[in-house]
Amino acid sequence: MLHLRIIAPTDRSAAVADLLADAPGVTHLAVIPGAARRPAGDYITCDVVRESADQVLQALQELGVEAHGGISADDVELTLSKAADRAAEDAPGYGEDAVVWDEIAAKTGEQTVLTGTFLVLIMVATMIAGVGVLLDQPILIVGAMVVGPEFGPLAALCIALLRRQPHVIGRSVKALAVGFLIAMAVTALSTWGLTAAGLVSRDMLLADRPLTDFIWRPDALSWVVGILAGIAGMLSLTSKKSGSLVGVLISVTTVPAAANVAVGAAYGVWHEAAGSALQLVINLTAIVLAGLLTLIVQRYWWRRVERRAGGSVPRQRADREPARVNASRRPPRAGG
Repeated sequence: MLHLRIIAPTDRSAAVADLLADAPGVTHLAVIPGAARRPAGDYITCDVVRESADQVLQALQELGVEAHGGISADDVELTLSKAADRAAEDAPGYGEDAVVWDEIAAKTGEQTVLTGTFLVLIMVATMIAGVGVLLDQPILIVGAMVVGPEFGPLAALCIALLRRQPHVIGRSVKALAVGFLIAMAVTALSTWGLTAAGLVSRDMLLADRPLTDFIWRPDALSWVVGILAGIAGMLSLTSKKSGSLVGVLISVTTVPAAANVAVGAAYGVWHEAAGSALQLVINLTAIVLAGLLTLIVQRYWWRRVERRAGGSVPRQRADREPARVNASRRPPRAGG
C-alpha cells in the first residue's frame, strides 16, 4: 500500500477528491482546504493499494496535479484498518504482481547520474573482483557482486526503452559505459601497483583457475545466466521482493568480467581480456533484453487483469465546476 500526499490547485481539488473517492483501492481519504502554501492549494491525503496505484497516479497527472500542484508517495509498512482491507478486496489482482511505473522510474532514474558514489562503488567492486580472479577466490567475486552498483542504470535502461524516454536511455548508457571504463582503468593501475609491491604476478593469471575461468570463456550458458539474472532482477525491483539480492543477481556476470578485462590487459594477456570483454557484452545485452521482456509481459498481463475485473479509475475533467465533495456529485463507479 502507498500513502499519497497531494497538493491540488483549488479549482481542481473537487475533481481530485471525487476521483480518489470513486477509485477502487483508495481509502483513508482526507481533504484539508487551503492548507498548502507552496504551491498553493488544498492538501489531500489518502492510502491506495498497489494494485490501483498506477492507475490513480496516471489519472491524477491527467488532471494536471503534477503540473500545477504536487504528488508524493511513500510505502506503508503497516496498516490496521478494515477500510484498507476492503480497499484491497475491491482492487483487481495482487499487490505483489502490480507495477507502479512512476515509482520504479523515479527510483532507477536517480541512479543514472554519474555521481561520485556510483563511480567509487563500481571501482571498488571491480578492484575486488580483480584480486579475486588472480587468487581464484569465489568469495572475493561474491564480495564484488554485492558492492557493484550497476543494476540501477541497467534497470533504468529497461524502463526507459519500454517507455520510450531517449534522455533516460542516454544517461543510463553513459553511466554504464563511463563507469565500467573508469573502473577497468583503475583496476589495471591497481594491478600494476600490486605487482610492483610483489603481492600478485602475471603467473597467477596464467595459472589454472578452475573456480573463476568461466569469466573469460563465454558460451551459450552465458546467455542463459544473463537472461535469468535479468528476469530475477526486474521482478525483484517491480515486486519489491528480495531487494538485497538484486545487486548480486545482476553483478554476477558483469563486474567480474570487467575486472578480468582489466587484469588481462594489465598483463598483456589479450586472449583473456578479449574473452572477458565478450562475456561482459553478452551478459549486459542478455540482462537488458530479459529485463525489457519481463516488463512487457508484466504490463500486458496486468492490463488483462484489469480488463477481466472490469474496473478502472474513473477519469474526471480538470475544468469541471468546483464543488464540495459529496455522494450525490460523484460519478458512478466504472463498470457499475
